[in-house]
Amino acid sequence: MTADANLTNLVTMIYANTALGVGVMLAAAGLGSALGWGLICAKYMEGVARQPEMMPTLRIQMFITAGLMESFPFIVLAFAMWFVFANPFVVAARAQLGG
Repeated sequence: MTADANLTNLVTMIYANTALGVGVMLAAAGLGSALGWGLICAKYMEGVARQPEMMPTLRIQMFITAGLMESFPFIVLAFAMWFVFANPFVVAARAQLGG
């Protein structure tokens, strides 16, 4: 095999593994977000059932916590897009093989 064929195969493998990794990252972030929303809402309902007079305070705390929890999938999405469009492993592979 020539160096160009090796580089092409290596870059193809990197992109394939990156696509798989990004898919797993996004799926895990979505699952975590969904579970987080479920737990936050369940605890809010439990708190309101125990102390109905605390509903406004609990609602504010629920939305603040949910907003912080919801930022996690967006951070994961940013990392995923970085790996897809500016993959550092492809640059390193090309530099190592002189391509």
